[in-house]
Amino acid sequence: MRLVIARCSVDYVGRLKAHLPLATRLLLVKADGSVLVHSDGGSYKPLNWMSPPATLRVTTPEETEVEEGVVEQWTVQSAKTDDRLIINIYEQLHDTSHELGTDPGLIKDGVEADLQRLLAEQIELLGSGYSLIRREYFTAIGPVDILARDADGATVAIELKRRGDIDGVEQLTRYLELLNRDPLLAPVRGIFAAQQIKPQAKVLANDRGIDCVTLDYDAMRGVDDSESRLF
Repeated sequence: MRLVIARCSVDYVGRLKAHLPLATRLLLVKADGSVLVHSDGGSYKPLNWMSPPATLRVTTPEETEVEEGVVEQWTVQSAKTDDRLIINIYEQLHDTSHELGTDPGLIKDGVEADLQRLLAEQIELLGSGYSLIRREYFTAIGPVDILARDADGATVAIELKRRGDIDGVEQLTRYLELLNRDPLLAPVRGIFAAQQIKPQAKVLANDRGIDCVTLDYDAMRGVDDSESRLF
């Protein structure tokens, strides 16, 4: 990773044209060939960039450009199109390179798979006497997140979402329609469980005879004691 802070102007030439007038900016040159132009505010996104694969060529500016104060010109050429990013550097204030190595990637916490695992382990959160049949119960239209039995022995299909909306309720409705055709499982009722459930989803679930359960992910994984909270 090369980090360059410079007074520069930037032009994107190709399928579209864009111009950044002279200002002090951060230029990121990555090992994959991409080049990104950042400002110090406004957004986390770059002002302009060239995606990989691309090649960077540094040249001496033409005489007219030298007269304007340009000391170096970068041309970032896309390998797949005729698009080019042209960076005219007027003054270079900082230039360092760092070897970052291979990144392991983002590890997400609190995704639906985590909720499914925790709820399967703590199925009693749905009510006293609940027992797990299985996770990822296969159907012809996709897997039901959790299939369980309640205290009366009735089958319950649980659909899990981090943020529950109408689409999730519709998905569970389709599962219930299919599961209730199986005489070994019917009657099957549904529970829509999520960390947050939108009001519209609750209204639709109630209309379909589906119960809604809000899950406290932190309490489920043991990092928050919900019973000791004041609020």
